[in-house]
Amino acid sequence: MRRTFADAVVVVSGAGGGLGRALAASFGRRGSRVTLLDRDAESVRAAGDELSSSGIDVLALPCDVTDEQACAAAVRSCIERYGRIDVLVNNAGITHRSAFEVTQMQVLRRVMDVNLFGAIHLTRAALPHLKRRRGLIVALSSVAGYTPLIARTGYAASKHALHGFFESLRTELAPDGVGVMMVCPSFIATGIDRHALGPDGDAATHAQVVVGHRLQPHDVAERIVRGAERNCRRLLIGRTAHAAWWVSRLAPALYERLMASRLRDEIK
Repeated sequence: MRRTFADAVVVVSGAGGGLGRALAASFGRRGSRVTLLDRDAESVRAAGDELSSSGIDVLALPCDVTDEQACAAAVRSCIERYGRIDVLVNNAGITHRSAFEVTQMQVLRRVMDVNLFGAIHLTRAALPHLKRRRGLIVALSSVAGYTPLIARTGYAASKHALHGFFESLRTELAPDGVGVMMVCPSFIATGIDRHALGPDGDAATHAQVVVGHRLQPHDVAERIVRGAERNCRRLLIGRTAHAAWWVSRLAPALYERLMASRLRDEIK
C-alpha cells in the first residue's frame, strides 16, 4: 500500500540545514505541512523562512532532541498548529572521528544521547499521534548501522542501536498500522563531518576520509521520500551503501580489511 503526503503533517528533526532541510523541502513540494526542529535556533528559523517563501506551510521550532521535555513541547506545538502528525523523521545526529583508545567517555555519551536517545525522545512524544493516523516513523541510520566503521565506534554503536530499537518497535506498532523505515545512506555532503567531535569533545581537526563520492542532500531526500511513499522497511542509498551491505555479509573479514585500509587516516 502506497502512502501519499499531500496535506500530511511531517515533523523533521535536525532540519536547520543539510539533509533535514532538504527532506522538509521534498515533503513540502508534495503538499505536506512541515514542522522543522533543530537545536540551532537561528538555522531553523532561516530554514523555515526559506521554505515558507517557496509556498510551503512551515512551523520552525528550536528543539534540542537530547531534552525529553523539549521534544514533548515541540510535539505539543505541532499539534496546536496542525492538529495531527502523519510522519516523524528522526534525522538529527552527530558523529566523532577518533580511535576508541583515546576517546573520552563524554564523547561517546554525547553521540549516543543525540543519535539514539534524541530519536527515542521524539518518537515517544509523537507516538500517540502517529498511532491515530496510522503514520510513519523514518529513522536516519547509515552504512555504519550495519557494518563496522573504524575510528567511529560511538557513531557506529548509536546507528546499530537505532536498528535494534526501531526494528523492534516496528513489530510492536504493526497492529496499529504505523510503519517504520530505516534509511542507510553512505557519505552525504552535509555539515555533520564539519561538526564531528574529536577525542576530547572539541571539533575534530583532521579532514574526513570518504569512500566513494559524497551524495547530495537533495538527491538523498528525494530518494527517502520516494521510499516512504512505497512503505519501504529499509532503504540503502548510494553505491557504497549497497556494496557495503553485500560485501560485509558475504565476506566480512574482507570488508573489514578494505574499510580499515581506506579509512586508516581516521585513527588520530
